[in-house]
Amino acid sequence: MSGGDRFVQTLKKLNYPKAAQLDGEDFDWLFEAADFKPFLDWFCSTTSEQNVMSEEKLQAFNTLKESGKPILDGKALDEVLKTVSRSKAPAIEEVAIEKLEEELQALQNVTSLHLRRRNKLQMVASSNSQTCLKSKDKEEEDGRALHEVLRLLQVTNKKLNHELQSVVDGVQMLMSFFAVPEAVGELSHQPIFLSQVLLDKYLSLEEQSTAALASFTKEHFFEGMSKLVEGSDKDFQLVQLNVNGSGEDDTLEDKCKEMMRLQLTYICAKHKLIEMKAKSGSLKVGLQWAENNACAMQDKSSRKEENLKARITSLKNETLQIEKHMDTITSEKLPGLVRENAQLLNMPVVKGDYDLQMAHQTLCSSRQDLVCDHLMKQKAAFELLQLGYELELQKHRTVYRELGSIIQGLQESSNKLEERLTMISNVDLLSSSKPRSNIDSKDLASHRLYQLLDGDNTQKLFRTYDGLESVAQKLTQDIACLRDQLEVSEQEHSLLFSTLDSDLKELHNFMYPEGNALLLTTPELSGQFHEFESQLEKLNRITVEILGDVQLKRKILECNKLQQIEKQLYVYFFQNEEHLKSIVGKLEAQTGGGTSA
Repeated sequence: MSGGDRFVQTLKKLNYPKAAQLDGEDFDWLFEAADFKPFLDWFCSTTSEQNVMSEEKLQAFNTLKESGKPILDGKALDEVLKTVSRSKAPAIEEVAIEKLEEELQALQNVTSLHLRRRNKLQMVASSNSQTCLKSKDKEEEDGRALHEVLRLLQVTNKKLNHELQSVVDGVQMLMSFFAVPEAVGELSHQPIFLSQVLLDKYLSLEEQSTAALASFTKEHFFEGMSKLVEGSDKDFQLVQLNVNGSGEDDTLEDKCKEMMRLQLTYICAKHKLIEMKAKSGSLKVGLQWAENNACAMQDKSSRKEENLKARITSLKNETLQIEKHMDTITSEKLPGLVRENAQLLNMPVVKGDYDLQMAHQTLCSSRQDLVCDHLMKQKAAFELLQLGYELELQKHRTVYRELGSIIQGLQESSNKLEERLTMISNVDLLSSSKPRSNIDSKDLASHRLYQLLDGDNTQKLFRTYDGLESVAQKLTQDIACLRDQLEVSEQEHSLLFSTLDSDLKELHNFMYPEGNALLLTTPELSGQFHEFESQLEKLNRITVEILGDVQLKRKILECNKLQQIEKQLYVYFFQNEEHLKSIVGKLEAQTGGGTSA
């Protein structure tokens, strides 16, 4: 049970009025003060119903006070009692001694009660004076803090106004970016976004370029060229000499006839060229052979005529055989080979035709490349413009979302501000002319502050501002006490660290007297160790001697019973004198009985 609960229980035992309405926790702070706690403990442990005056005595005392007669107490009461005892001794003797003792005890109790009340009132007055001084100091400190807070609020207000003005300027600049044009096709300012740029000139230029490109294609890519290009796969064929144009178009028939004439002309020319080359080759060979034989015949004219004739006859035979062979080749093999390889003779003509078609195709492809390049540039420009519009649209959407979130945040802030203003303007929270001692149940901030300072989360019916102030004062005292303890501990730690540092330095100087060499032993320690060893040896020797004496005495005691009895008597003399006296008495009685007998 806490001290406050004990105090309330004692008041209930004494039948104190309205004791049931008191809360023990409101009196716990009295037991925490070192000056009040002994008195309160004595009051709670010793007082009872017997120490309370009855209503009859109180009425009698009040009537005595109202009568105006002086009330004696202390030394004056003792002197009066002495005089009354001297003058009216016979009457006093008639009063029972017990009644006088009871009255004396009651008067002493009243005196002690008055003394306690006086001491209590003195303590309350001192605490009130101390509280008044503290409240004055706190008032001055709060005034200074209020002035400082007002100054900070003014500075913050200026900063806030400056920030708001900058925000307004930024919003105006942002709104100027999205300004509506004054007239159709005209802007009141320099365009900022791509969507604000007018594209009439660009589109007109693109239309002109498209029209020029269309005229160029009509001019250079005519209908016959396209058909030629489409039918080029069929035209790239070797024309047969026996082509029949009955089932083909007129143009293709004319072209085939022309190709046939060219092919026949080329074959005839080629045949004549081969014949001429063969004749010229045979003439060259004959001339060369004649020259070679003429030289040989001049050298060997006489001796080899017979050989020459034989060689001539053999050569003539060979020539005849070669001629026969050539005739067989020209009559039998050559026509078939010529007919089989006639198509190969048409290759140069066809190649020339192909080269002409390839030249036309290259010219057409180059013009197509020009057109494709222009179209690709035009498409790239349109795609770049589309990409710019898409990026700008995405940025506008992002800005729209951010502005929406900002508007939502501002709306929430304004709603919270309105709630605060309505809460501040609440009549229940306004300071009234009559100060209240109890905290209002609607004042949740004060109740929460009381719970935070007191550390008690239980719901209480009544909480007073005085209790809140006392809890706050207790908290400030605890903080000051903790700060003092912290300062004292820091000082102790610093002192301890300084002493430890000095001891470490002394130990270092002692262990390293020469700077680097570690000193493990000192002459003083070595001398003390030698002395200690000698004392240990001496102690061991004495212990051995004592053990020898003890063993010797034990042997003597085992052999001599008289010395055993003497030892027991000495033990009784030092440990149990009564037992020794009883033994001596028994012995004397035995010796006395023996002598009488």
